[in-house]
Amino acid sequence: MTNDKKMTILNQINENKRIEVATAKAAVAVSELMKYPAYNKAVPSMKEFLLNPEKSGIIAEHKRQSPSKGVINGNVNLEDVVLGYENAGASAISVLTDEKYFGGTLADLKQATTLLSVPVLRKDFIVDEYQIHEAKAYGAAIILLIAASLTAEEIDRFARLAHELGMEVLFEIHNEEELEKVSPHVDVVGVNNRNLKTFHVDIQQSVKLAKLIPDNFIKISESGISSPETVKMLRKHGYKGFLMGENFMKELNPGKACSIFAEQIK
Repeated sequence: MTNDKKMTILNQINENKRIEVATAKAAVAVSELMKYPAYNKAVPSMKEFLLNPEKSGIIAEHKRQSPSKGVINGNVNLEDVVLGYENAGASAISVLTDEKYFGGTLADLKQATTLLSVPVLRKDFIVDEYQIHEAKAYGAAIILLIAASLTAEEIDRFARLAHELGMEVLFEIHNEEELEKVSPHVDVVGVNNRNLKTFHVDIQQSVKLAKLIPDNFIKISESGISSPETVKMLRKHGYKGFLMGENFMKELNPGKACSIFAEQIK
């Protein structure tokens, strides 16, 4: 596959997402989402959990598959996974809700938020305000805004709405140029070590960008983290959180794998 072809994958995901959103809007109006029990419930703060020294800083992810890896683990039970993560001392749980490319659903998000007391991130490709209302209706505490998918104006507008609804915002970047889109209404800045256009993973992206991210944002590192030594190194660069999915999900017991890893980074 050439780089040109690879670069279209993120665009394909976003185009498909807009079609999905249009279908969802036609099926369930925002006014209906506002009637869901979770819509008016307070949610825990990921910022507080990431700053809590008793927690690991791990944002453990439930991810069945991905475009780059195919099926990672299609057989595990979501309840076992997310409760295992929480018991392992994870600071937050990330739940994929994109079905076509990642095998996730909103039902997964609802189940996780019902089971857990730690904050839950809706991991998806947000391209419309509707998805933010959806995230709230299904119990999410945090939404993800990806710089590569959105304009600076959209990021600011979406972040404001998330705050109005009582949620926090994880703003994801991969390079210095994308950091320029940051909004003051963002809570956490995540550096994705995986280039979403090429899928190449380089932990040094987190190292390079650490000193450029303003200190008023909590910093987390995402993707490609598989060793305790990497986490310890990233902590020295100011990172408080570490989003990890594949490293745990590829194991028969993701919760146990997370627990072992959490012990190793104490």
